[in-house]
Amino acid sequence: MLQEKYKNEIMPKLKEEFGYTSAMQIPKISKIVVNVGFGRQTKEKAFIQNVLSGLTRITGQKPQENKAKKAISAFKLREGMVIGASVTLRGKRMTDFLTKLINLSFPGVRDFRGITDKGMDRTGNMTIGFKEHLAFPEIRSDEIENVFGLEVSLATTAKTRKEGLRLFELYGFPFKKDNK
Repeated sequence: MLQEKYKNEIMPKLKEEFGYTSAMQIPKISKIVVNVGFGRQTKEKAFIQNVLSGLTRITGQKPQENKAKKAISAFKLREGMVIGASVTLRGKRMTDFLTKLINLSFPGVRDFRGITDKGMDRTGNMTIGFKEHLAFPEIRSDEIENVFGLEVSLATTAKTRKEGLRLFELYGFPFKKDNK
């Protein structure tokens, strides 16, 4: 459904607004990365297992464990220690996750007033942070022991911030109205 919306509505609008001559110039979302850092709980196996199973349920894909590249004594980190987990989504899983993110997860956040465009870089990629993973429909609040935050990074093929922002607006991302 989102693919048809992109082809039939978003592509023509972007082509008209930015004057692209080729369909390959039109920006699109290339991948979505869902990332969780373990923070202080790096030694708690139950917490790590809880995060990995939660990420699997949210994304429908097995997470990759991220390891520390360098040892930092101030943070009690050793090289090779597991410090987080991430999932990279492309293709059909990416569009399914994007549909769920726009239609179910954003409205599921408590006191949600829209997302800010401050999470967008100068090349049109955007990162959105969630304080609680409870916003996703696969997670039921009565089943979980630990609540964890996560970040969703959306990588685009846009060349400028303005192109990326317009792409997300056309997809239906609920931006705050007062930040422009």
